[in-house]
Amino acid sequence: MTTATRYGDLQQPGRAQPTAKSRIGLIVVLSMAAGLIAAVVLVAMPFIPARENVLTGVVLLAFALGWALLAVLSTRFSDQPQRWAAAPATFMAVAGLVSLSGSAAVQAGFSWVWPPVLFGLVVWMFLRVRRNMRSRIGRWLLYPVLAVLMIASVGGGYQTVRESLDAKAYPPPGQLIDVGGHRLHLYCTGSGSPTVVLEPGGGASSSDFGWITPAVARDTRVCVYDRAGRGWSDPADGPQDGNHIAADLHTLLQRAQVPGPYVLAGHSFGGLYVQSFAAQFPDQVAGMVLLDSTAPKPGPAQPTNTDPYNVIGRVAALSAASAHLGAARLLNPISYTTLPPRSRDEARANSSTARQLASFVEEYGVANTSMQQASALTSLNGKPLIVLTADEGADDQWQSKQDHMATLSSNSLHRHANATHDSLISDQADAAVAGQAIRDIVVAVRTSRPLAPR
Repeated sequence: MTTATRYGDLQQPGRAQPTAKSRIGLIVVLSMAAGLIAAVVLVAMPFIPARENVLTGVVLLAFALGWALLAVLSTRFSDQPQRWAAAPATFMAVAGLVSLSGSAAVQAGFSWVWPPVLFGLVVWMFLRVRRNMRSRIGRWLLYPVLAVLMIASVGGGYQTVRESLDAKAYPPPGQLIDVGGHRLHLYCTGSGSPTVVLEPGGGASSSDFGWITPAVARDTRVCVYDRAGRGWSDPADGPQDGNHIAADLHTLLQRAQVPGPYVLAGHSFGGLYVQSFAAQFPDQVAGMVLLDSTAPKPGPAQPTNTDPYNVIGRVAALSAASAHLGAARLLNPISYTTLPPRSRDEARANSSTARQLASFVEEYGVANTSMQQASALTSLNGKPLIVLTADEGADDQWQSKQDHMATLSSNSLHRHANATHDSLISDQADAAVAGQAIRDIVVAVRTSRPLAPR
């Protein structure tokens, strides 16, 4: 067989030949995959700080790499050059550098710029893909990517506008007080003593006490506050376990010149924090109410953030980044529906921010440590205590732990409410039961009389 014959066999009709055109689909896959893999690797690298602006910046730079590869490889190795891909590469590189700058002012200004620019860019990219990419596979590989970018631009623009409107519509009702590197929001109303201090539950803010705060304020002074990163409070750089939260609260009350001792009332995780407060500052506690509180966990508390890699911090930072795209607002229409209208709208506005989403993740990431720290409180030394348990949905183990917390004081009552864990705070009728428990402790402190069953 001659060389010509062998060559002719290789060129027989129907036998697929690798061509430049057939490579464009593969180039699209490799380019987009390279950007995604680079983003995952960079986020996972221990030398990359677990901060929102840094992780966002490196992710954007990784995606910029993917688009740059599409522009270069399609020009070099196919007959369908996609030079337009240099535009999204440049946009994402600029956005990544802005994020890495760490300047709050620059990022705030850029938050108004990038959504409309990205929206227009995606429309233009869609037209370029239809015009320049003859490969059907290549087009359908890019369309989902463009759809995601379009959703991001719309969500990001909506989030920026709504945050601006919310800031004007719902200013902090109380005062912002520096407690050492960050400010906490404190709102006090009513008059009389002892002062009641309300501690919101896990992931919650001061607005969640929309029914209870005004009810208690009719009888005495009541203060509700936002933990770091919640509501109107600034985020904190340090860990936010129970001991740190209790120390922040003590500093807040001292600097706000709110005299103690206090009646502490904590719901859910907030019950852990008021127990930690009582363990650290027993002279500043006059009485306590545990509203379906999370129970302490016996045993020595482990140091917070012993893992230098800080997985929790990375998850929190990425969660915060998603809030800038409007992700946290998706649940708004079905959230906080039973609160008073003003409290409902405040809670919805604050829960949609990046700082609150990050603090939510961080709080639950150190929950085990907070539970162990709360176990340091072994006795209230006869100070009045009411444990109010929501019976709906509570199993025997939960009830047993509630019974045990009632033994913290020889002057205690364990009450039960026909309510759920959430409705004990959010429902008007159920919250009235919680408010009554707080008022009963106030009376017990004022009169120095032992608690009596109702």
